[in-house]
Amino acid sequence: MSPSVPLQEMIRAIRSARTQCEERGVIQRECAAIRAQFRQADNGGRSHNLAKLLYVHMLGYPAHFGQMECVRMIASSRYSEKRVGYLGAMMLLDEKQDASLLITNSIKNDLSNSNQYVQSLALCTLACMGSAEMCRDLAPEIDRLLRSSNSYIKKKAALCAVHIVRKVHDLGELFAPAARSLLSEKNHGVLHGAVVLITELCERSPETLERFRKTVPDLVQIMKGLVISGYSPEHDVAGISDPFLQVRILRLLRILGRNNESASDAMNDLLAQVATNTDSTKTVGNAVLYETVLTVLDIKSESGLRVLAVNILGRFLLNNDRNIRYIAMTSLQKIVVTDHNAVQRHRGTIVDCLKDQDASVNRALELSLALVSASNIRSMMKELLLFLSSCPPELRSQTASGIFNAAERYAPSQRWHIDTILHVLTTAGGDVRDETVPNLIQLITNTSELHSYTVHKLYRALITDISQQSLVQVACWCIGEYGDLLLKGDCQEAEPVRRRFEHDVLLHSVLLFRSVTCWTS
Repeated sequence: MSPSVPLQEMIRAIRSARTQCEERGVIQRECAAIRAQFRQADNGGRSHNLAKLLYVHMLGYPAHFGQMECVRMIASSRYSEKRVGYLGAMMLLDEKQDASLLITNSIKNDLSNSNQYVQSLALCTLACMGSAEMCRDLAPEIDRLLRSSNSYIKKKAALCAVHIVRKVHDLGELFAPAARSLLSEKNHGVLHGAVVLITELCERSPETLERFRKTVPDLVQIMKGLVISGYSPEHDVAGISDPFLQVRILRLLRILGRNNESASDAMNDLLAQVATNTDSTKTVGNAVLYETVLTVLDIKSESGLRVLAVNILGRFLLNNDRNIRYIAMTSLQKIVVTDHNAVQRHRGTIVDCLKDQDASVNRALELSLALVSASNIRSMMKELLLFLSSCPPELRSQTASGIFNAAERYAPSQRWHIDTILHVLTTAGGDVRDETVPNLIQLITNTSELHSYTVHKLYRALITDISQQSLVQVACWCIGEYGDLLLKGDCQEAEPVRRRFEHDVLLHSVLLFRSVTCWTS
């Protein structure tokens, strides 16, 4: 391969390499040729050489020797070289390198260039890798461009201002007036940049947040225009008018309405309109609806609107997309305490999600356990015990603990409580936590009227299966304490043990106890 091959031929040669060693050889030869041409004073193919070096960098090979060439090309008066130079600066330079400081003056000059595309290159580069020092030096230029009459420049200047605010928080006050004026623009790109900038400013400063709460009516008006507007091919995505801008506005409204009664009241009608008029059959519509739900649940919204938001999440649970179901359960889990009754209406759908064979089953389990109450303890426990018998091994401990806690809080009777715990021990006795055994022993001790029933149930369970460690531990203790009740045979609730010699029963218990001792030691 000759030193002057075009980029396409270099890519073809690299891709045709059969081994990694052969690929490295091709790249090393080409990098040597690029270095040699960089050293030439009059090099007509500078942009082509730097473009090839950037491709080498994308493959993961060292390309740092091209940094100074990027600086020289940025200072060039030719747009073709300036464009590749700025691209190289964004890829090869970062704020920690001294070479990045050398382009500050070039960026400042290009921000005042009469060509909007040159200005755009400078804005993109500053927004990508501008250091704190560069941001302080160039912030006045960005504020000036925010007031430009060119929409193409204003939208890029707004996003560049976001980067500056993130780097230097104190500069936020500089951009606040210009950001406020951008909300009157008709261009969606400018509006999008303005909303992102205002969101960043509000998140950084409580004083700025309070000031921008006055813009809620303006944001509501913009959002209404998007919701009720007709078909616009420039902004339409799957039947939704500019969903990207809608999502950004909803996020900003969420910040402005949080913990503020008046701001929340101003956006309640809009949120209800978006929630009822947005198409939920497409992913784009679901994205807008999800942001609407998050906004409704985070502000001081009306109770009816919160119920509507929970119902939207309930519809998400019926979606075939597992990702949508997952985020729905995550959101419901956050509000199940504050909106318990509204979430309860979707209990059946949530329980059905326990049958999923993916990561969402964990969320479904946590949400199902949170929905257990005194009124539904029997039906919910039936579903949870059924899930316990077939759930993944890594969820058995969590499921058993959740069942124990729910049974302790809402058990309708002591016998039901004991039956439930014994069912867990026979199903997943090896996965329960260490405190389960002493807690169950304490429960049995305190229910003297069920001693006979309990010891018979435990004895029958041992005959069936002695592989569950916790079950065997509890059973051995119980038989040791109440073994005489086994021999009396006066338990009406359980099938009586056949008449045996007393030493047979005790011998069986001792053998089991020895097994338990070996396990626990």
